[in-house]
Amino acid sequence: MTLKRLFDITVASAALLCLSPLLLAIAAAVALDSRGPVLYRARRVGRGGRVFHMYKFRTMVADADRRGPALTYQDDPRVTRVGRLLRQARLDELPQLLNVLRGEMSVVGPRPEAPEYVQLDAPIWRQVLSVPPGICGLAQLSFALDEAALLNNSATVDQDYLTMILPSKLQLDLRYIQMRSLLFDIRLLAQTALLLIRQRRPAAS
Repeated sequence: MTLKRLFDITVASAALLCLSPLLLAIAAAVALDSRGPVLYRARRVGRGGRVFHMYKFRTMVADADRRGPALTYQDDPRVTRVGRLLRQARLDELPQLLNVLRGEMSVVGPRPEAPEYVQLDAPIWRQVLSVPPGICGLAQLSFALDEAALLNNSATVDQDYLTMILPSKLQLDLRYIQMRSLLFDIRLLAQTALLLIRQRRPAAS
């Protein structure tokens, strides 16, 4: 077992244990707010091009896939009331700690993409997929203000994502791979925690 894998297991296990009351409360809120399962399983491409199911708390209506594009855009009407709050606080991502324990993800790493946005034969994708995807990382920090705000046209959301956001994400993922180390992971994890705290802090009057 590598040091990074040991770090992942330790952090994920401790987080799930400490956050278990919050996770149960969120699950109850999602179930009471709208019809459908509590967890959403999103198909993502992991290390080596292997497709896996990434867990998230469901933040959209149960039939969202039939009501619009795969990506979420600004003011997307498919997002539920509780889902909007979860997305703002990034709490919908917490179930991915289970993916970390399963060995499908790391705590820190490139953000996993849906299969339809991945080009397995492209050199840049081969590099990005050479490491496990992560819950947090350089790309996630850079687009922390919610990339959905940059996608404001439901008719062109896929094309806008491919041209406006994904290229920048991939470059950040490459930078992470070049710099990655356990200390760098700890630094990014701390920066993510600080960012989330600042986002939840009420603005001064």
